[in-house]
Amino acid sequence: MKKLSLAISAALLSSTMALSSLPAVAAWPTSVDGQTMPSLAPMLEHATPAVVSISVKGTHKVKQQNVPEAFQFFFGNRNPNQAQQRPFRGLGSGVIIDSDKGYIVTNNHVIENADEILITLKDGRQLTAKKLGSDAESDIALLQIEADKLSEIKLADSDELRVGDFTVAIGSPFGLGQTVTSGIVSALGRSNLNIENFEDFIQTDAAINSGNSGGALVNLRGELIGINTAILGPGGGNVGIGFAIPSNMMNNLVQQIIEFGEVRRGILGVAGRSVNNDIAQAMELKSSQGSFVEQVVPGSAADEAGIKAGDVIVELNGKNIRTFFELRAKISSIGANKKVKLTVIRDGDKKTFTVKLKQSEGSNIAAESIHRMLEGAKLENDKNNKGIIIEEVAQGSPAQMVGLKSGDLITGINRSRIKNIAQLRDYLKDKEGVLALSIVRDGHAQYLMIR
Repeated sequence: MKKLSLAISAALLSSTMALSSLPAVAAWPTSVDGQTMPSLAPMLEHATPAVVSISVKGTHKVKQQNVPEAFQFFFGNRNPNQAQQRPFRGLGSGVIIDSDKGYIVTNNHVIENADEILITLKDGRQLTAKKLGSDAESDIALLQIEADKLSEIKLADSDELRVGDFTVAIGSPFGLGQTVTSGIVSALGRSNLNIENFEDFIQTDAAINSGNSGGALVNLRGELIGINTAILGPGGGNVGIGFAIPSNMMNNLVQQIIEFGEVRRGILGVAGRSVNNDIAQAMELKSSQGSFVEQVVPGSAADEAGIKAGDVIVELNGKNIRTFFELRAKISSIGANKKVKLTVIRDGDKKTFTVKLKQSEGSNIAAESIHRMLEGAKLENDKNNKGIIIEEVAQGSPAQMVGLKSGDLITGINRSRIKNIAQLRDYLKDKEGVLALSIVRDGHAQYLMIR
């Protein structure tokens, strides 16, 4: 073994000396036999400036441990149910999707509970970002920065992806700085992984590690096909199984946040399961793919459109549906009151129905992302676009101290009419000093002052 090591060392030394003797101007060849050597570098030169590093600071609530009575003399008489605020720091990645408006997409879990969000661009500039909105159930968040000369990534149609397509993951793993890895699409429509509530993941073997969350998954044209979100591996390390939120799903949710300041989730109103071999045989289906409808909720969007129990949904807007979980995830990202076309198999025949989705209950947003004096309130847009409903007000919060109560309807601020959360955010963006909040409570109009 020692002789072998010496031989290897001698070979390496001679190779190094040979390389060092080359002229200083020598360069590696860019072509072989007249053909250009393949490289991802030209594409990455355009794509990587649009991927940013994100560092966050904030606090989260941690329940105090119950201290035995014998030790309460030393530790104090603590209430085990009392939550304590603990500071935290975190790292992640993000993608600029609109350079003019400074919109950055990332994962909700990257910036959740953050009091400060710092963006580092590839050129070294550091900027503070503002959170415009998020959706915890699909793990998407939208941020905004103000800067010149930003780059953006063009969005691809993620519904056109095929297993085997090449992928490139861009992010900042472990805080090392921007890193690029490559692979292929390993699988599509991954769901039921218990990572998020709504799952329709792209699976890739491009190396994704801690800190890559919120980064870009692009194709060989440098177009965004997904937002890197999670990995499957022991100890949080990469074993070649990574998951990304498809770009189409992300874009549907982001457009709702931009328009309304929240995600207005569409709902179909069916219960079901994925078609398997047993269902395919029982229903005499030619394929074991699709979403089998077990129940239709009375009065739901599906019911009003004519969908029936026993139908097998095989297409959504002309694109194949493989599983019930895929249907659920895709519908959840399409906004309320939007129309979709569902193709079903009924009694062996294909039928197409136009369905107008209804709005899912419980779509609200934390008001601290709008104004610090509204912290502690949860807001929801009025369905008739008459204003903003105060869904809940936390005890002892700034929102309670300014006088807000559950059930209040915000209709304006100063002398401006406010119809939804997006308008409220835009109005407050550059305003300082005392503001007069116009609300309707128990049918009577009144003003509350916030600073």
